[in-house]
Amino acid sequence: MATHLNGLMPILATPFDESGGLDRAGLRRLVEFELAADVDGVAVFGMASEGFALTATERRAVLGDVVELVAGRVPVVAGVNGTSTVNAVEQAREAEAGGADALMVLPPFMVRPPAASLVDFYGTVAASTGLPVMVQDAPGVTGVAMSPALIAELSRLDGVRAVKIEAPPTTAKVGHVVDAVANPGFAVLGGQNAQFCLEEHAAGAVGTMPACEFPDLLGPALRRYGAGEVDRARADFRRILPLVLLGLQPGIAWAVHKEVLVARGIIEQATVRYPASPLDTTSRAALRVVLDELRLTGQRTPMEVADDETAGTVGAVGAVGAAEAVVAAEASA
Repeated sequence: MATHLNGLMPILATPFDESGGLDRAGLRRLVEFELAADVDGVAVFGMASEGFALTATERRAVLGDVVELVAGRVPVVAGVNGTSTVNAVEQAREAEAGGADALMVLPPFMVRPPAASLVDFYGTVAASTGLPVMVQDAPGVTGVAMSPALIAELSRLDGVRAVKIEAPPTTAKVGHVVDAVANPGFAVLGGQNAQFCLEEHAAGAVGTMPACEFPDLLGPALRRYGAGEVDRARADFRRILPLVLLGLQPGIAWAVHKEVLVARGIIEQATVRYPASPLDTTSRAALRVVLDELRLTGQRTPMEVADDETAGTVGAVGAVGAAEAVVAAEASA
């Protein structure tokens, strides 16, 4: 069965406990939260996952847990961030063995390769597994620039099926790539925490891959936009834009994602691993203001909601439903 790479596909955070170890119970709650928000896929080991800070053993554990919980309901995309072809191929094969449905592959960035070498790199990685490959165009992190013409060349490689555009200005880049590729079967998605997701959609993007703390708020905006309710979608998105922007700050973005998840009752600790930094007092206070405005603090967890539903409770409003209801009500006010 074909793997569809489109729609809302959040990058999962990797929860850690207070001592810095994997919080696998928190990861399970996070996956359940995403699925309850009706996402179209999830990704692990992306930038927002702190995939760079995980051991090979931890990567296997995280992927195994996510694949088991998702149980085929949506695609699971595994990030590949090897700094050489050998490393990338090893990670790709591990991901395939672990049950991933697709790969999101960063270019090697320790030594910035020329375009011809990138074609060889992606061709080799794609040929190493039977999984579809998504090219990750993120020059702000890698320093590796990919022109629309190069991405079009990559799109013609066997197994390369998509690209995630994170090279600003992203809306213009999406449009140029869509025109250069000229293949409706090749998926162009946006990133950058969905900052310009509506504009990217208008330019031809078929999806977005933001962080994971607000799928229940972003999803309705995307669906309304796709249904032609543009003004309502923009109003919904403007409400959450401060939260989106807070999650784009270099060095502390990972902590922002996790602090929001803690506030929403999804995970227990906002622990990050170096080189990521925890939030300072001022940044935490600024985040709290935004969370309070969106009424995202003190909500019941998805697990509590599930328990109520299992017990037959009707009309219970949990972390997903409550937040969507608040944004919808205020957007229509």
